[in-house]
Amino acid sequence: MAKFTAAPLFEVVSGALNRINKKSPHAADQKMVLTTHRKAPTTSPDCSRVYLRGLSAVSRTTPVTESEQAVRTKFAAVSVAVNTRIKDSAKIPADTEAFKAQKDLAHGKKTMRSYLWSLESASYDAALNG
Repeated sequence: MAKFTAAPLFEVVSGALNRINKKSPHAADQKMVLTTHRKAPTTSPDCSRVYLRGLSAVSRTTPVTESEQAVRTKFAAVSVAVNTRIKDSAKIPADTEAFKAQKDLAHGKKTMRSYLWSLESASYDAALNG
């Protein structure tokens, strides 16, 4: 594998450097350049990687299963419920107090959004099953 030393300005590059223009008539010939940088401390000096991905890797070849569709439906419903609850001024004080009470517990949610997400997800499951 080839190795190079980048200038200090470009030592850490992570993310999509080049994306595929799906609207282009030449989209099938384009490649996406994606780089990653590992931040975990290890003994290996190789902490950056570059990947090339073609358009075929983006296109799905199998149909969506029923379980995937159920997960998508739940995600959409819970997401709308969480966003509505965040903006509901009547529930904000009670939600804030309940969040603060649980956040330092062993399995407590560390962010308000994750806490509300867990509440609305449980509510969705209860409505679906019961």
